Amino acid sequence: MLSLLYPLAAFLIAALTVIVTTPLIKKTALRLGFVDRPDPRKVHNRPMVRLGGVAMFAGFSLALLTVWWTGGFGQLPQVKEYEAWGVALGALAYFGIGLLDDLFNLSPLSRLIMQVIVAIAAWSAGVQIDFITIPGLGLLQLPDPISLTITVLWLVGMTNAINWIDGLDGLAAGVSGIAAVVMLLTCIFMKQPAAALIAAALAGSSLGFLRYNFNPAQIFMGDGGSYFIGFTLAGIGAIGLVKGVTTVAVLLPYLILAVPILDMSAVILDRLRNGKSPFIADKRHLHHRLLNAGLSHRRTVLFIYSLTLWVGSLALAFSGVPSGFAYAISATLILSFATWRVWRIAKQA
Repeated sequence: MLSLLYPLAAFLIAALTVIVTTPLIKKTALRLGFVDRPDPRKVHNRPMVRLGGVAMFAGFSLALLTVWWTGGFGQLPQVKEYEAWGVALGALAYFGIGLLDDLFNLSPLSRLIMQVIVAIAAWSAGVQIDFITIPGLGLLQLPDPISLTITVLWLVGMTNAINWIDGLDGLAAGVSGIAAVVMLLTCIFMKQPAAALIAAALAGSSLGFLRYNFNPAQIFMGDGGSYFIGFTLAGIGAIGLVKGVTTVAVLLPYLILAVPILDMSAVILDRLRNGKSPFIADKRHLHHRLLNAGLSHRRTVLFIYSLTLWVGSLALAFSGVPSGFAYAISATLILSFATWRVWRIAKQA
């Protein structure tokens, strides 16, 4: 059994690495002119460095390599070790796709093709959704073609869901950090040590980045950061959470990540209903609607944090994590207060 010291060490190493390296990356990017220019769809009004994902991936990688060097991966069953490396290498590839887009503005189609290819490779390496649980019937093993299709849709879809919510300072990093912490706790309780290590490193890199990314942001994560985070969250769900043998366990990753999933789904349906391409960026996301309702930048982000915390607490409660229902009650109270504040502000506006 994996010692809990390894996930704790992974979290701290990732967070400290991001905190130390982000200013260096920002300074270098400014000198080289790698900045994100303002445009009518964006909320920032000055050029911003968008290579923060480099620091985030560096922290994540150093954390996992340190655990490996110190023998942490040796405590995992061999199949789980392979799955963990499958997620880590897939995260590297997705980070590379996003970084190329940050530097050279790739076309949407080329990005999608590369994402699908990497997702197929990750499936081949063991990052798979290979069964579902049907009430009354138990486990249903999926044929390889169906498993491959579902896994690719999950990995690619979740990657773009996180990318799409990266529209306000600290939003994607905070939502992902909260989700990763919930996944960490759930994976530990469900005895999924490989997924727990990945979740710990991701939580550390995401929450550490908030030191520079929360409003007013000093740096953006860019597509390199959001692609890396989105794929890794989806990978944790595939190798850890859905491996549980109950119906609730299979649904956990979708519940924990409900906020970005529902936001992306609603935006796509809205665009299609209005006769527009689902891939053309606009201001139809939840955070845009909250800003239009009169909320400030920070209040919008904090409200979406409260939503993410609430669905995460429900996942903890339903999975049977000790004190899970207490967390759910606390998160419900926080969300209720946040919703009341949003209603008052919107009414006044």
